Amino acid sequence: MVELGIDQLMGPFHHLIEGKRLGLIAPYPMTDSRLVPIIDRLRLDPETRLVRLFGPEHGVLNAAKEGEHVAFATDAHSGLPAVSLYGDVKAPSLDMMADLDVLVIDLQDIGTRYYTNPSTLYYALQAAQQASVHAVVLDRPNPLGGIQREGHLLDPAYQSFVGMLPVPIRHGLTFGEQARLIQGLHFPKVRLDVVPVKGWSRDMLFPDTGLPFVSPSPNTTHFDMTLLYPGTCLFEGTNVSVGRGTTHPFEWIGAPWSDGHQLADVFNARALPGVAARPVYFTPSRSLYTGELVSGVQIHVLDPRRVHALKTGVALIEAFQFLYPDAFRIGSEDDHSRRLFFDLLAGGTGLREAIQSGQTAQYFSDEKGIMEHFSEQIDPYLLYR
Repeated sequence: MVELGIDQLMGPFHHLIEGKRLGLIAPYPMTDSRLVPIIDRLRLDPETRLVRLFGPEHGVLNAAKEGEHVAFATDAHSGLPAVSLYGDVKAPSLDMMADLDVLVIDLQDIGTRYYTNPSTLYYALQAAQQASVHAVVLDRPNPLGGIQREGHLLDPAYQSFVGMLPVPIRHGLTFGEQARLIQGLHFPKVRLDVVPVKGWSRDMLFPDTGLPFVSPSPNTTHFDMTLLYPGTCLFEGTNVSVGRGTTHPFEWIGAPWSDGHQLADVFNARALPGVAARPVYFTPSRSLYTGELVSGVQIHVLDPRRVHALKTGVALIEAFQFLYPDAFRIGSEDDHSRRLFFDLLAGGTGLREAIQSGQTAQYFSDEKGIMEHFSEQIDPYLLYR
């Protein structure tokens, strides 16, 4: 079975934290391979002193809704101060770092550029460099593996908290490899150690690791959801529900004005590898179309190694556009940046323009060359072969 970075930290890499005052960026779902929260592993370690907790999106308790600002608090279980990095501040301040020797960062990424934990990592490494605090990043497997990559690279003009790094949408990097990339491109003076995963190879999808799947955020429910997320999350930039407020977020996709039977027929006619759609009906308890009956589809994963998630999501967007040209729309401008949220997710205007002009075949044709160049760029930062 694969051993996580936290398992390694409490073993052969323990010297990195012995006798140190620690800050920890991790919510309670970050556990060791035996499901013990890292907060407890470090809190009960007699050779270190855990001083302060920091929480990413959803907070240390992992209980806040997506996009909900989390207030500073005292964690009732540990008795430690819990500082929110998803609210008024995105990075620890110099005052918050002044009494720390080491900032330990243990966050699960799910292999997609939209996911916000790598953005929290970016700001954490920036803060560690500014405060001259040693950053120790505990690695975890990329649940989507480390070989397949999808989409185009981020346009720097569309950098945001849902797209911070110059990587493709499905990037094939572990969290620790992203830390090395951030150091190399942005914060070369930060003192960084990445504690690697033991026994993981790039061809492993999450079920191959032998580890239990622990949901790292409220809507990250299981492996199939993470596999579809690089494609279905794009619907967050449209007027279609992604199933938030249901038991199958990012798998159930629909709207009150759509017909799931029609959608399933049009989508399945594309015969995309590894997936199939069936009609579903659902009533979201929150988010878009709260309390309304929605008709749509559930995307089922039939063969995870054949799935191209971005092509899957785009094909479903094209089905909505084809069937409901008067009702379907790609969403509104972001309130602060005046950029379409869809474009922030896509990392630029190219994908939206390709969809609207019927040129997605060219978009995906360009993907091969982009990935070859990207693979060369990130090779120095890879930890696993």
